[in-house]
Amino acid sequence: MRDLVQATVGIIIVCALLFVAVDQMQSAGSKGSKDSLTVYNWGEYIDPELIDKFEEETGIKVTYETFDSNEAMLTKIQQGGSAYDIAVPSEYTIESMKEEDLLIPIDHDLVPNIKNINADFLDLAFDKGNKYSIPYFWGTVGIVYNPSLIDDHLTFESWEDLWDPSLKDKVFLVDGSREVIGMGLNSIGESLNAKDDALLRKATDKLITLSPNIKAIIGDEITPLMINNEATVALTWSGQAADMMWENEELNFAVPQEGSNLWFDNMVIPKTSKNVEGAHKFINFMLDPENAAQNADYVGYSTPNEAAWELMDEEVISDERFYPSNEQRETLEVYENLGLEWLGKYNEYFLDFKMSIK
Repeated sequence: MRDLVQATVGIIIVCALLFVAVDQMQSAGSKGSKDSLTVYNWGEYIDPELIDKFEEETGIKVTYETFDSNEAMLTKIQQGGSAYDIAVPSEYTIESMKEEDLLIPIDHDLVPNIKNINADFLDLAFDKGNKYSIPYFWGTVGIVYNPSLIDDHLTFESWEDLWDPSLKDKVFLVDGSREVIGMGLNSIGESLNAKDDALLRKATDKLITLSPNIKAIIGDEITPLMINNEATVALTWSGQAADMMWENEELNFAVPQEGSNLWFDNMVIPKTSKNVEGAHKFINFMLDPENAAQNADYVGYSTPNEAAWELMDEEVISDERFYPSNEQRETLEVYENLGLEWLGKYNEYFLDFKMSIK
């Protein structure tokens, strides 16, 4: 009996110690979350010096992780295994995250620097009132090319120039169904958000006729190829083109007049956040004019921060290839959230096109 009592007492003591230990760990974790922040962003999409500056100003340690597609980012947050405090999805993904209740509303009182954002980039259809997201960068999809390596008549003011026979085995495309199928739809005068099998089939058939000109469908590898004149023409994003042009002054960038994509990447706070207060501090920090200007200079993409424009090179912000006028923007479309069924169809048509390339 004595042995049983001793054993029982021992179990109680062990349980008590475990309870204290767990409580201490949770307290430490709670405290630690106020001193740390995990940011989930696209690769090469922030000036590292700004992370250092934020840490120095706030005492908050930043863990910075990257993703290479909206879909990869969304899947990671849906799984909930990682406690991200900040993410930077594109507009149609923000719509999906709202629908799935994955986001925490932004407290605008904690982000006073939102006043620096140009009104054209606020209150957009994918997030009315900017309840869940704050603008970070924006841009377009277009064509980067080397004029010295192609015929003079090719200006890429029209998508049709990509089909020119002189470009056989010279065209690179980004590996994205929305970008490529969207380009195909625009080339036949249709919306890049079309939900019509007949139109998607027509656009894909048009793309298949482009196959002889396709050299490869790739990702970030196109940047060094264009810089080193190992590639001639590529479908890409405006910011990536700006990076290439910074390194190789022979290159040019054009957005065809038939229309193209106007995209927005915004900062959001996922429900996985363990430091919501710190997340608001980070967003407000990135909206500071000096920080936004520095970030835009480093990354190469267009900033929606109007106050930052005053601190930037006039030659940069007046370049309509990267800061298109209101008139030009009227020909551009924002990607809509297609839903799983239609997104799956876009992927199927894109695969059909890729299978045609020999």
